[in-house]
Amino acid sequence: MTQGSMPAELPDMLRQHLQAAVAEMEREIRDQVPEYSGDDGGEYAKRVERTVSDTVAFFVDSVDHPNADARKLTELYMQLGEQEARQGRSLDALQNAMRISSQVACRRFIMDAYRLGWSRETLGRLTDSLFMLLARVADAAAQGYAREQGQLATERERRRDRLRDLLVAEPPAAAETIAEVAVAARWDLPKSIGLVALPQGAPAGARILPPAVLADWDAPIPYLVVPDPEGPGQDRLWPVLRRLGTAAVGPTVPLRQGAVSLRWARHALTLAERGLLPGDAATVRCVDHIAPLAAHAAEELVGATAGAVLGPLLDLPPARRLPLAETLLTYLQCGDNAVVAAERLHIHEQTVRYRLRRIGELTGGRFTEPEGRLDLMLMLSWLVRTARAEKPA
Repeated sequence: MTQGSMPAELPDMLRQHLQAAVAEMEREIRDQVPEYSGDDGGEYAKRVERTVSDTVAFFVDSVDHPNADARKLTELYMQLGEQEARQGRSLDALQNAMRISSQVACRRFIMDAYRLGWSRETLGRLTDSLFMLLARVADAAAQGYAREQGQLATERERRRDRLRDLLVAEPPAAAETIAEVAVAARWDLPKSIGLVALPQGAPAGARILPPAVLADWDAPIPYLVVPDPEGPGQDRLWPVLRRLGTAAVGPTVPLRQGAVSLRWARHALTLAERGLLPGDAATVRCVDHIAPLAAHAAEELVGATAGAVLGPLLDLPPARRLPLAETLLTYLQCGDNAVVAAERLHIHEQTVRYRLRRIGELTGGRFTEPEGRLDLMLMLSWLVRTARAEKPA
């Protein structure tokens, strides 16, 4: 606004009506903005009213001081925006208060223009100057709001990362510590958790997960913390995991035993990647593969003792060893029922009986004895899965 374009008496006239204008703005704000209603409107509402008063005062001063420094005023609005973000509110209430203030000011300008005979140009320049100032402080409020939101989001992520690390800590973190950090991270404590191990390099677009799921994408083997994985609604999570590649789900454990679930999930993922567990971009659940997981967890022991238990079978060439081992393992799993074993293997019943006789000839019938059967099935499971993984494609 150029000083020469304004009537000389304008600044003093505006100052005479300053308090009345502010009082009218405050009444209108309380009447029309529910957040600032009531007799006192709360401390924050009072602060907004004081800021509105400062804004009107600055605007009046700028009429005859067009180069006045507005930094102090814009800082006030940045602080208001920050406080709205901290309280978890939108900027709607503050923006409504500013809109109402501008309406009151424009209404008074028009009345004074008719009463005092201002030119249309004077009225236009006055209102344009007001809207430019309001746009400037509104932008400052938005900047403060965005800045605080970014800081809050960063702090919340730090707290979530801290919570995630506590849930997989060894030795386990204290329950009180977990609960305290969970409150700070706004994470509802579940009764149980399950850890999910993931392959490296999951595409960023596939990393959109439910907000309750905690993730560590930067770990050597990335993982997720899933609250109450057996609870209602969790079926929707598993299709999401498929977009991340082969995912291995550890056992569901109490809150302080996340390290146990994560250890087994990573073990299962390693086996799936080696072809020792089904891992065709599906979800591998530890609970579905307890025997092979146990066998391969003790792979060194199983391998060292396999000769003593499976000696006659291990002496055969791989092409003959695998069918016999698969048949014996399936037969034992089917409760010594050759018919059911044949159906599961998709071969004739007589083929199953022939192979069992051949095994009996090799071992002297030792594998038909009930004693040590659990050890035998564990080693057969290890032998079969290892042989399958080593077979050429």
